[in-house]
Amino acid sequence: MIYITSWDDFVERSVQLYHASPEFTRYVMKYIHCDGKLVLKVTDNREFKTDQAQEAKKVEKLNNIFFTLMAHGLEVDISEVTGKEQMEAQLAKKGRGRKQ
Repeated sequence: MIYITSWDDFVERSVQLYHASPEFTRYVMKYIHCDGKLVLKVTDNREFKTDQAQEAKKVEKLNNIFFTLMAHGLEVDISEVTGKEQMEAQLAKKGRGRKQ
């Protein structure tokens, strides 16, 4: 089992893995409460573990990357995929944000 400690390296390798074999790629996220750790895993056991709350935004962005890839296919440009708050800010700039 390989543990990847660099977030950017984990995301890059995970996306490469999905591009290489989208039909077999599995992305799993679990929280280990007793240790206070979040574990992300992509099929070939590449994992990223953290107990840092600030990593949650990065996890949200990775989720959005995988949702985009799986919904729109391998040809989609993931460089513009953002987290929820960033998307809402972009929509608000364009006048399409949620009214509160």
